[in-house]
Amino acid sequence: MLSHEQVWAAIDALAERHALSVSGLARRAGLDSTAFNKSKRYSADGRPRWPSTESLAKILEATGASFSELIELVENSRSGVAQSTPRRASSTLPMMGFAQAGTGGYFDDAGFPVGQGLEEIDAPAEAGEGAYALKVSGDSMMPLYRDGDILIVQPGASLRKGDRVVARTRGGEIMAKVLAARTSETVTLMSLNPVYPDRALPLVEIEWMARIVWASQ
Repeated sequence: MLSHEQVWAAIDALAERHALSVSGLARRAGLDSTAFNKSKRYSADGRPRWPSTESLAKILEATGASFSELIELVENSRSGVAQSTPRRASSTLPMMGFAQAGTGGYFDDAGFPVGQGLEEIDAPAEAGEGAYALKVSGDSMMPLYRDGDILIVQPGASLRKGDRVVARTRGGEIMAKVLAARTSETVTLMSLNPVYPDRALPLVEIEWMARIVWASQ
């Protein structure tokens, strides 16, 4: 009898075999990118959630794998046998919109994401430990960043004058700017869009500031 853990382990192994994250596998199959996230494998009350037969059929079609291959992966997960020539799976990053990032509960005091149930995307090579993605909305960052662009943000990275950064104020405002100057008391942030004014803020008003290391331009 197949167990809940074995079926999900087989899906993980299928994604790894094709050098995909589970969210990348879901997208390739035409499913919601969060369909196979670990947070979706159990309900809020702890009951196990199983992938639908339709979802399984779609990932088999998308990868060209047969049902017997999927069963083989299940059997391997049952016996603990590793795949003979596994391909490295892409890591994933949590992603949220700017408006979502401005709400409470998604970051710790250092600016690292802690929210649960976030959408995930495949991580580019530039992303380091603790990185996350922000999806641009609106025109406030034009012409550098457009509506729908994805920014990879790296908390803890060293910051220098001229770096593009995302900053969050203690009031919950999220902004993407260029670090123009920083003293022991103030931070000056230059707007990416000349229509919007630069900001000079007391350092005590900045909850955290993190460098943008990559953008999907």
